[in-house]
Amino acid sequence: MSELEVGRAVRTLWLLMLLRGVLAVVFGLYALFSPESALLALVYVFGFYALMDGVAAIVVGARHRRAGHWGWQLVQGVVSLVAGLVMLFWPGPTVLALVLVVAVWSIAQGITGIVEAVAARRQGEPWAWPVLGGVVAIVFGVVLLASPGAGAFLLLWVIGVSTVALGAAYVVWALRLRSAAGAGAHA
Repeated sequence: MSELEVGRAVRTLWLLMLLRGVLAVVFGLYALFSPESALLALVYVFGFYALMDGVAAIVVGARHRRAGHWGWQLVQGVVSLVAGLVMLFWPGPTVLALVLVVAVWSIAQGITGIVEAVAARRQGEPWAWPVLGGVVAIVFGVVLLASPGAGAFLLLWVIGVSTVALGAAYVVWALRLRSAAGAGAHA
């Protein structure tokens, strides 16, 4: 790739990063300042995410049948598919139940992740981070189960704040890319 082509790519990239950042900030602010309607939107977003996650986990499990822990990946995929279908086919009733579904899903993901990590450890594969992730997922799920009403708004608050921060980081990155592309064009 020539220097001119790299410059064009960076100029296009900064615009895409800026758009991504602005959209993230807008979504984050929406979650913070319009929590009721954001919760319904979150039901749909999480439903589609869980479906895609389920399909991906099933494909990974099916392709890695030679690994001793592939079955747990299939279990994770089925759990995600069921959670996604529940969200998409019953959005009204699941607005409040979203927290419970996320809690159960998180606990199931944590348990299967820990079991998979233990199986991976027996095969000499890395296991510490998956165990930590599993423990965090279980704790998160238990906290949400303990107080689902407050958990819904806490979940939106965490999503809102983290998305605004992520969006701001993308905007800063985009502006730095634009500066770099402009400096490279003048060099």
